[in-house]
Amino acid sequence: MMGSRNSDVVFVRWPAQADLRNRYQLEGRPRLLVVEGGAVPPVSNDPIEDWARQPISRVDLDARVNALQNRFDSRRAPRIDSAGTLIFGSHSITISTTQAHLMALLVERFGEVVYRNELTNYLATQVTTLTRNSLDLHIMRLRRRLQSIDLSIRTAWGRGYILEAMRS
Repeated sequence: MMGSRNSDVVFVRWPAQADLRNRYQLEGRPRLLVVEGGAVPPVSNDPIEDWARQPISRVDLDARVNALQNRFDSRRAPRIDSAGTLIFGSHSITISTTQAHLMALLVERFGEVVYRNELTNYLATQVTTLTRNSLDLHIMRLRRRLQSIDLSIRTAWGRGYILEAMRS
């Protein structure tokens, strides 16, 4: 794998690695086919596959990798299992019960605003003593934990928070 730090894009030599391309396609991995010599590039309508012919400039390569990564990110969403494990792509972390309850709302509306009062009301049902800063503290802790799985919680000023994939 090459490209940006948070890239899931894999490079496949075409046509020499056609079998690898097929495997990655079945796995749902984003692919950049590097077309060799005078080979004819394959026709594909898969939004997470693209091709480039050598030689390619670093700027063009990065642009194609970023476009593939953005299309891939828009197709996937995080999920929480019953044990409190938050899963995003090939990464996962275990979070506390309270964090899992808060994350459930954010995951349910991935990429959209979850209003602060919704999160506060939800938190009030989970903790015995709710202070004015309780939600802020939980969000701060979640932000730290989410970095390792390429997720972030962005503040929507005056409204609430948005869970989204980190951009490289």
